[in-house]
Amino acid sequence: MTRDRLLDPRSRATRFRRLRVVPAAGLAVALVLGACQPAGTSSGPSGGASSFPAASASAAGGTTQLSIATGGTGGVYYPLGGGFSQVIRKYIPGYDATVQETNASVDNMQLIGGGGADLALVLGDTAADAVEGRGEFESGPVEACTLGRLYDNFTQVVTSSDTGITSIEDLRGKRVSLGSTGSGTEVIGLRILEAAGIDPDTDIERQQLAVDETVNGLRDGTVDAGFWSGGLPTAALTEYATTGKLVVIPTAEYTEKVAATHGPFYLSAEIPPDTYSGQTAAVPTIVVPNVLVVNTSMPEELQRQITEAIYGHKDELVAVHPAANALDASTAGDVEFMDVCPGARAYFDTQG
Repeated sequence: MTRDRLLDPRSRATRFRRLRVVPAAGLAVALVLGACQPAGTSSGPSGGASSFPAASASAAGGTTQLSIATGGTGGVYYPLGGGFSQVIRKYIPGYDATVQETNASVDNMQLIGGGGADLALVLGDTAADAVEGRGEFESGPVEACTLGRLYDNFTQVVTSSDTGITSIEDLRGKRVSLGSTGSGTEVIGLRILEAAGIDPDTDIERQQLAVDETVNGLRDGTVDAGFWSGGLPTAALTEYATTGKLVVIPTAEYTEKVAATHGPFYLSAEIPPDTYSGQTAAVPTIVVPNVLVVNTSMPEELQRQITEAIYGHKDELVAVHPAANALDASTAGDVEFMDVCPGARAYFDTQG
């Protein structure tokens, strides 16, 4: 099974929401959501018609608004992107940032290519496909570079203790969510099923749900299991674990096969014990690095300023989400599958 069977995300309307991140007492972050707005038009993934920035300068005060493409509200991209908008607002004079809720990695690279977003959080496998013009991006590569490696996404295949499912093989004949259409979760989900010899179109009852929708399905019994690729912990899963029914299924036995077929950015790691309530043992699984991506048209000095704002204020981002603990300026530029932006490289070179 290949990604050719994925639905083309450009044929869907991508949902957007603006997010304002406000510092509060105790370093808490208040997320203020506005109304949804439709996606802007795009010339396609190659980014030929894209320009910087996606949002023009505000008439009141001359502040340039940057747009950050993230993911669903139940995952890590959305709150962490809110933290990025906070440090951009605070430490880069003349710039502000808003957060877009999207279907995540595939959509986000389309937005970067088409000029619909200025920055995007993206899984490494999807970013590699995009810059090479593979898979969902066969119509043309995306002109993008990375501001650095962020943290690893852990593949979290979850079910309820009521289902009796304990392995990927047990998913045959079950109702399984592969994540939102056009998400990095869908990409890794399809590749794991392929490695296990399971056809997602005939061997399971395939559903396409965001992580919070998957949790709702586990609660009401309309879903037997679901894939999620995200940081630790993921809020929606943390909340579901309080029911005492969360089971996390291991996937690491397929790491070598997936990496041999699709690329070296697939690695094995363990979800530590007690990441979620009731999860007493480590769960070996496949991990994929996340990167922060921009269009190559972004000015180098702004690339450097954003990189410094993020990696230089890690403590403020950890207060937003613990996944930011993985930010490390000394290794963030070690990305083999796409170019590191020259402005970001200039900052990393000063960090030793």
